[in-house]
Amino acid sequence: MAYTRCMAFTQRSEETRTAILTAARRRFAEDGYERATIRAIAADAGIDPSMVMRYYGSKDGLFAAAVDVDLDLPAVGDLPPERRAETLVRHFFALWEGERSSGVLTVLLRSAITNEAAAERMRDVFASQVGTTLGPSTEEGMVRAALVATQLLGVALCRYILRLPPIVALDTEALVASLAPTVERYLTEPV
Repeated sequence: MAYTRCMAFTQRSEETRTAILTAARRRFAEDGYERATIRAIAADAGIDPSMVMRYYGSKDGLFAAAVDVDLDLPAVGDLPPERRAETLVRHFFALWEGERSSGVLTVLLRSAITNEAAAERMRDVFASQVGTTLGPSTEEGMVRAALVATQLLGVALCRYILRLPPIVALDTEALVASLAPTVERYLTEPV
């Protein structure tokens, strides 16, 4: 009987955590880090604000959990060189708007614009995950990863945050066709 109660409590606890993270991601995406409040997030999740603090300790702790992201990038080193850029760009769009989209990247990008902790997290994600995918952590490799990030994050900013009509109107295939040659150049040509 005690085991059953413990399992029910654990399940409710996980449901509460999930509700908080879902509400936090939505609120951080809409309002950014600075304007999002624990009270608003708790209201969105249908719980008392003290529960948010109980599970995450602070707004910073909640934000860190909400933007925990694994880009799960494909191993481009195994691909023919002419397919690497297209594969990266296509994967990137699947993370933002495909079946793998969770909204975490929107939260992180919107918040990184005004919050240094979020900007640092974005730098870490791109340096560690994109940099590692592109090759050894040499100075040239880091420059290449940064150049790739300029394209991917620039388009994301314009399409998902600023919502510039011409960029929003382009379908994914047109964006991939436009971006892949630039990313290819960053991957292969001298820096």
